[in-house]
Amino acid sequence: MDKKDVKDFYAKLDKLYPNPKCELDYQSVYQLLVAVILSAQCTDKRVNIVTKELFKDYGTPEKMLSLSQEELEDKIHSCGFYHNKAKNILSMSKDLLEKFDGQVPNDIEQMQKLAGVGRKTANVVYSEAFKGNAIAVDTHVLRVSNRLGFVKTTNPLKCELTLMKIFDKDKWGKLHLQLVHFGRYMCKAIKPNCNTCPFTDICNYYAVHNTI
Repeated sequence: MDKKDVKDFYAKLDKLYPNPKCELDYQSVYQLLVAVILSAQCTDKRVNIVTKELFKDYGTPEKMLSLSQEELEDKIHSCGFYHNKAKNILSMSKDLLEKFDGQVPNDIEQMQKLAGVGRKTANVVYSEAFKGNAIAVDTHVLRVSNRLGFVKTTNPLKCELTLMKIFDKDKWGKLHLQLVHFGRYMCKAIKPNCNTCPFTDICNYYAVHNTI
């Protein structure tokens, strides 16, 4: 795909989702980080239901650490993988207080030093909370990037690095959200809405399935 094709693609994507928003509810960078950790293998809708109650009394690292792991597991149970998520949230909160004075660092590499925080999570928080230039590759971004022919890989890091080469840096943060929305609401894993998609001309999935 040459520069003109990339420009045309982005113009269409930007028309579809001109003002994409993060669908996780939060009131602080710390709360966003907790919500992103909870969102692994879980819908944002479910996370928001859980954090609405959780953050009422435990919305800071200090307050979160007043919970035992068993108590936190009970509160986040419906998000799935609750044992590891509770362990990571408590360890991350402890790390924040001991290493970063309770503040989430405005740096992707530093953020990844926190327990339970991988590259995707750090990229989401860096892009959303700090308005940094980063592309977080979740299941939606990985799926649509393969379908549209930008990448041919199941490796999120390889996908991220390739997208960073294709698209201008100042678009990365918005692009991430646009691709998430596109994958979540149009290019769904099962029964994608090909009949309303403007990208069937470049889509590998459409070429094979021709679902219209």
